Parts: sequence; C-alpha cells; structure tokens
Amino acid sequence: QVQLVESGGGLVQAGGSLRLSCAASGRTFTYYAMGWFRQAPGKERTLVATITWSGSSTYYGDSLKGRFTISRDNAKNTLYLQMNSLKPEDTGVYYCAAGLNALRPSDYWGQGTQVTVSS
Repeated sequence: QVQLVESGGGLVQAGGSLRLSCAASGRTFTYYAMGWFRQAPGKERTLVATITWSGSSTYYGDSLKGRFTISRDNAKNTLYLQMNSLKPEDTGVYYCAAGLNALRPSDYWGQGTQVTVSS
C-alpha cells in the first residue's frame, strides 16, 4: 500500500502560481511512477502530468507543458507540481497518484486538494 497526501492548493488570481506537494508513505516511493490528475466541477478526471520513478522522463497533458512542471524528490518521498500563469480553467480538485504504469499511474490515489483560480 502507498498512502498519498496532497497539500498546497488554495485560491489564487489568474496569472498567479501555486506549488502542490504530495507526500508518500508506505511502500517504497521510488518503485512507482507518479502523476497529477485534476477534476473540474461536472467533468471527468483528466491527466495533468506524469513522471517516471527516476524522474528522468515526464509527460504533460494537453496545453500544460510550459506552464506546469512536475518533479519528485525521492529522498523526501515527495512529488511536486509547480503551476505558473494559472487560468480560471485550471480550477478543480488536483489528485496525486502512484502506479506501475508510467503513462497513467493510477494504482493509488490521494484525497485531492482544491485549486481555485479567480479571474
């Protein structure tokens, strides 16, 4: 089992920045690929970004690369998502996930953290 706890969400104005963190515990953190997903109100959960166990490769959802940066610190068992130039359409609940599938890690989920971007 892997336990994931997100933090860092909040209310920010358009154009602002936020940094989300995901603290992992349980089974070896470095064993898993990690990812961030988000779910806007009334919409399906979508992929934001993923990162391999080593951090050597990353993948971003549509139109997010350049504004969002995913990273991980395996020594701290922590995953990060730096979000810059935020837009109102970035509003939603952001979930951290871990899994064996590097393209869509989804074996374990956090409880989510709310991000609200005001215009």
